[in-house]
Parts: sequence; structure tokens; C-alpha cells
Amino acid sequence: MKKESFALVDCNNFYVSCERVFQPALRGKPVGILSNNDGIIVAASEELKALNIKRGTAPFQVKHLLEKFEVKLLSSNYALYGDMSARVMKTLAKFTPNLEVYSIDEAFLSLNGFEHLNLTDYGNKIKITVEKWTGIPVSVGIAPTKTLAKLAGVIAKKYKKFGGVFDLTAHPKIDKVLQYVPVEKVWGIGHRYAKMLRKHGIENAFQLSRASEKWIQKRMTIMGLRTVKELNGISCIDIDLDLEPRKQIVSSKSFGRPVKELQELKEALVSYCSRAVQKLREQNLVASQIMVYLTTNRFRKNEPQYANFASARIPVPSAYTPDFLHEANRLLNHLYRAGYNYKKVGVMISDIMAQKFAPLDFFAPCYLDDRRKIVMDILDRINLKFDTKALFYAGIGKEQHWKMRREMLSPRFTTNWNEIPITKD
Repeated sequence: MKKESFALVDCNNFYVSCERVFQPALRGKPVGILSNNDGIIVAASEELKALNIKRGTAPFQVKHLLEKFEVKLLSSNYALYGDMSARVMKTLAKFTPNLEVYSIDEAFLSLNGFEHLNLTDYGNKIKITVEKWTGIPVSVGIAPTKTLAKLAGVIAKKYKKFGGVFDLTAHPKIDKVLQYVPVEKVWGIGHRYAKMLRKHGIENAFQLSRASEKWIQKRMTIMGLRTVKELNGISCIDIDLDLEPRKQIVSSKSFGRPVKELQELKEALVSYCSRAVQKLREQNLVASQIMVYLTTNRFRKNEPQYANFASARIPVPSAYTPDFLHEANRLLNHLYRAGYNYKKVGVMISDIMAQKFAPLDFFAPCYLDDRRKIVMDILDRINLKFDTKALFYAGIGKEQHWKMRREMLSPRFTTNWNEIPITKD
């Protein structure tokens, strides 16, 4: 049987690390990244965690601690995080022919064929190179399966004595390692399964690995069985290289303040819809279904509540933004009700397929065969070269009072020429 080897590379405190690359003064200090509209803390540095300030905490709840320990809070800078993620993944691709980007800050690397190397040394080389080339610190977990690589990554990050790299491929006491891993920390075991397993006396990864396969499959389906096999070193989940097109693309954000007027809702909708269709083009996709939804703030019990949605089809699969804007505005006109304080408007694009599989229509020209694609490609290239908003649709408006609050936003250091860092002699 062919021996498998995987590495899971996980960026440490990714959002905070991105900020620290360009703001060295933040290193060693407690830093928190805020959610949309600067509502709650969604990412924290180790220094902030040490103050027992957890993710999900609203700043006003711990105002005294923030002031006492001089905590630096920043608005989420998605442009920066996305670009830094791309740089990390591009670097990782140099270490393997098979790379699976698992999330914005994680990736699996196939190490098959690298058996002649000391994998711990290779993991250290990956770690050092990523940090040197991008400034982002990472942890590396190496194991014979992806599930074990996930566990190895947690250990590499948690215990400093391993130097950020932990190799389980030839570990002499792997069973003992699994005994220290709570069952809910196993990749693929959610809260509901963890509760069920604990009820039956299975509390850690080792006990799960020794459970009856027949019993596991009955209670946790084939996916649970795969997890158990993976814990026993049998690779069942390969590197996913041929990802299927996304089933849907959603674009929506909560408003920075309540919005009442239809015109402001339309401005926000045009912005979100334009971004969603741009994502289609970035992935060489087309779509033929759009849904618009509208909602008030359900947490404001003293205000009248309203939520609704409507959908429409695009006659021929397309990635031409005006095709979607036309339907989006029509749907919003149908959904809108005066007299409400709206919290959010959003768009969801579905019935997505790769451009190469787009069906032709005898009576209507295909988006790929007429000037619409040429126009969109030119627009995207201009915005990529100069600025993401060098060209935009007039319907977005200029004032945009509805935009979410980002009062502590750092500059877009890597994606905007006007905000690029400046060095001084």
C-alpha cells in the first residue's frame, strides 16, 4: 500500500499577523480585530487572549481592560487579508505539486514522494520560508492522513517546544498523543457528534480511533467512518485538486446605520451585486439565478419587523454585471416596504457553472460570444491595475452613508497605490 504524507500549514493569528507585517509597533502588544460595523472582536493576538478577552466580546463590555492594557483594536481589513493569504498560498505551492487551499489561513500539502527527506526539517523549511517571504508566522502539522495532520497542526501551534512543527508520520507514541486530544477537537466532529460520543464514553481521539467501525458508521454515517480510519493512519480524504464550482455566491453586509429610503437600499444592492458577479468572473464561472433579500434588525424588539426575499432567472447563463443589476433592482422594488428601519440587503447568485459548460441559446447570444465579456474583462483589468473602484456603476452613489462602520481600518498596504507603506531614511 502506498504510504501517504500530508502537511497542514496554518497561519498563526492570521488577521493580527497581517496587520503586524506593516505595523511592527503592534508586535508583542494585545491586538483585536473587529467584525463588520466594529461590533465584536473576531480575532485576537495571544497577548489579548492572555487577558481573558475572548472572541465574540463587544468592546464596550471590557472597556476598562482595553484602556488599562492599551489594547489596539482594528476594523477588519479584508482587502489586506485576502492579498496576504494569496501570497502565503503562492509560497506554499513551491513546496509541493499538490496544494489544497482549505481556508483563508490554512492549506494542505501532499508530501508524497518526499519520503527520502526528514519531514520535520522540511516542515521547518516551509515555516521559515513563508515567514521570510510574507512576514506571516505559521505552524506545520505533518501526518499520514489529513485528519491526523490537523491534530498535528494544533499540537505544533499549542506547544512551543516543537518550534511550530510537529511530525506524526513516524511518531513512536501516536496513541498517547491521541489520548490528549478531546474528541470535539477532531476534524469533522461537530458539537452534536461530540455530545453523542461523550454520552457513550468516547472522550478523546484515541478512544474514537478504537471504536467499532460498524457502530460508528451506524451513528455517524460514512463520513464518521472515514474519520476513524484516518485516526488509525489510513488515508481516506485525498488532496482536493479539482474543486467543483461554488454552488452559490452571497454578497451582503449590515449597514452602518438603519436605512429607510429605497434609493439608499438600491445603492447598497448595486455595490453587493457588482461584487458578487465580479467573483463569478474571477473564477471563470457564469450563473443564471439571482435572489435578493431584505431584513430589519430582529434584535430591536421595539421596532416593527420585516424580512422578505425574491428571486429571478437570467435567461442565458452570464457573468455580465448589468444583466444581474437589472433583475436585482426589479426584485428590490417588489420587496421594499416603506416605514421600516432596514439592517441589511443582500444578493445571492446561484445555478453556477464553469464557463466552458455554459449552454448555448439559439435565440439569444451567449455572454461568452459577444462584446459583453470583452467589456467586463476590460473593466476588471483596469480596476485590478489601478484600484478596485477606479471604475464603478453610478448606481452605487457617491456618499454611501449606508456603508458599514470601519472607524479603525488600517491602510490597504498591498492593494492600493495611495496606501502603500513609505520608508524614510
